[in-house]
Amino acid sequence: MPRYDFRCRACGSTFEVSRPMAHSGEPAPCPEGHDDTVKLLSTVAVTGGSAASPAPRPAGGGGCCGGGCCG
Repeated sequence: MPRYDFRCRACGSTFEVSRPMAHSGEPAPCPEGHDDTVKLLSTVAVTGGSAASPAPRPAGGGGCCGGGCCG
């Protein structure tokens, strides 16, 4: 079940709530009992692949602009 981060505007605490995605936008009361909370924007890091195989490099040297103007 997904977890969502909330912050209480009254006391400043940050807390997590586990709930189905269909209920993600519903308000969540603070553990201290306050009702003025906001859902925080969560960042998700997705990693994968094998550590043994490096990322492919573009042909021609790569770099910030293809290798032609960076010295």
